[in-house]
Amino acid sequence: MSMRPGWRAWAVWSAGLAAYIMAVLHRTSLGVAGLDAQDRFGVGAGALASFAVLQLLVYAALQVPVGLLLDRFGSLRLVVSGGLIMAAGQALMATTHGVEGAVLARVLVGAGDAMTFISVLRLVPRWFPTRRVPVLTQLTGLVGQAGQVLSAVPLAALLAGPGWTTAFLGAAGAGLFVAIAAFAALRDTPERKVSSGAPITMRQLGTDLAGAWRHPGTRLGLWSHFTTQFTGTVFALMWGFPFLIAGEGLRRETASTLLTLFVLVGMAAGPVIGMLVQRYPLRRSYLVLGIVGANALAWGAVLLWPGQAPMPLLVLLVLALGLGGPGSMIGFDYARTFNPPDRLGTATGVVNVGGFVASLVSIELIGLILDARTGGRSDYDIGDFRVAMSAQYLIFVIGLIGILRNRRLARRHLAAEGVVVRPLRVVLAERRGLAKSRAVKAETLSRGTQ
Repeated sequence: MSMRPGWRAWAVWSAGLAAYIMAVLHRTSLGVAGLDAQDRFGVGAGALASFAVLQLLVYAALQVPVGLLLDRFGSLRLVVSGGLIMAAGQALMATTHGVEGAVLARVLVGAGDAMTFISVLRLVPRWFPTRRVPVLTQLTGLVGQAGQVLSAVPLAALLAGPGWTTAFLGAAGAGLFVAIAAFAALRDTPERKVSSGAPITMRQLGTDLAGAWRHPGTRLGLWSHFTTQFTGTVFALMWGFPFLIAGEGLRRETASTLLTLFVLVGMAAGPVIGMLVQRYPLRRSYLVLGIVGANALAWGAVLLWPGQAPMPLLVLLVLALGLGGPGSMIGFDYARTFNPPDRLGTATGVVNVGGFVASLVSIELIGLILDARTGGRSDYDIGDFRVAMSAQYLIFVIGLIGILRNRRLARRHLAAEGVVVRPLRVVLAERRGLAKSRAVKAETLSRGTQ
């Protein structure tokens, strides 16, 4: 492969990236329409949360099967199929007035969404030289989150103006257009050949899954993804908009601005986190723990504030939550470095399940608590959200236990291979001692020249 990718490679990547942006828009569209959905379908918070939970459950459950389809049929077919399925789901959501139709619509969105991200990621090593793959992979994940901006601003504006049907039909039409563009622009490889890997038996799949799961590095990646991603996903996908409007009393436009800021923070933080991971690969867990701590502290400050929180504190919360998406990508780096190439796809799928399982549990738990406090009504106040959002700390604790336990096991595994990860306090103490020694030596030399 040429060391300098041509225009065709960039066109393929751009078309795949557009498909992923649209998938994120579809994924997060119900979040900005949460209060409207409760009025349209006459459901409480628990039932509304079930829509998002089912969507995430479908997404998570399809990760391994989609990986198998991807090996057999290639990115082009899966990206286009996923785009068409999501567009159909949004069209159904636009026209249905019953809960059954809404549930089916979100199932379709979850299924199409599951086909998109890993299919687009697979294009990168096929079209670009190896040295560019890490950067483009990070950029794919980050720029794709612009779909949240499209749901937080244009889609929210359509909901507030023309209304529900126009907003979701518009999303369906945009998704159809992007799917057609992907069909025209995407190719699986520069040789224009569709991938058709050898048939994979259930026995082989079970062996790969067991091998990936047994390695503590894979489990460390899963728990890192689990703990860093969920609270931002809960905020963007389902409960952020209702929390800001019904709980904190913000105007719809202000809430949209904060959700946009959430996306922009993630896009800005991603390259910085990526460079830190590249420079300090044995200290990745400290980044993960730092991001988890920032999220937990920010939520604590907002939830403990008497009454509605001031705007600077809400901005601080959004800034902290914005770090979660880039932080969750560290989980995929664990999968890459702790697994051989022949099971990397399986390990990546295992890691990717973590954050979405945590998210769907949190979304449903928050919805159930809100229903219990209001009797199924949608007239929430800040006290209701304060109790409901506190349930996220249960997920934080579970995730932290998983991270710390598997970090210890992963370091033990590295030590068996001759790679010793020394405690950070020891390394810092040595550096302070070295710096002090250099300062003394410099002072001695200075005196000797006087």
